[in-house]
Amino acid sequence: MTAEREPIFNAPWPVLALVAAIVGGYALQGLAPQDWLFARYGFSPAGFAAGERVGLVSALFLHGSWGHALLNAAGLLAFGSPVARLFGPRAGGVLAFFLFYLVCGAFSSWTYALLHPGEAVVLVGASGAVSGLMGAVSRLLAGRGQLGPFFSRTVIGMAAAWLIVNLIVGLLGYAPGVGETPVAWEAHLTGYAAGLLLIGPAARILRRA
Repeated sequence: MTAEREPIFNAPWPVLALVAAIVGGYALQGLAPQDWLFARYGFSPAGFAAGERVGLVSALFLHGSWGHALLNAAGLLAFGSPVARLFGPRAGGVLAFFLFYLVCGAFSSWTYALLHPGEAVVLVGASGAVSGLMGAVSRLLAGRGQLGPFFSRTVIGMAAAWLIVNLIVGLLGYAPGVGETPVAWEAHLTGYAAGLLLIGPAARILRRA
């Protein structure tokens, strides 16, 4: 009798699809001039003020370096899997997972634009969306796979830790491990808050709370 082997990659397929989009997307960035890509599909508070909206979503699939892309892919793999499992494998759950990811990312960019009105800086990367998944997972850790108490020690502790980490990043001006590319740490915090606040209503809508 042989024991059943656990697959190496047992993450839900929607998570793996987004991971492939991040890694594959960065690999394909070399086919076009980076300056043009960032100007056209990155997110800029100045562009947002002028009425450009596509960057709210498209910027999530552009990255500044391999380190940037791989770090976000790893975070997506770790924190996206529990959320995808909560939402379930049916079509409605899969759609809800993709929308949750995109909404967290778009919200993080939108709030950055509110905090930095009219600035010409361009944001790229999935960090805001991944931070949203991290915020959601804090509720799931507190509830051992289901929604735990909002004011549990786990939820408060993870939020405090993420706040401290990003304040340090803000003071440094960049994140260790991804070069000296400026980091929109405010977008990380607002993305995290979006995930933390939205996971409850999303799960209840899907009747999986």
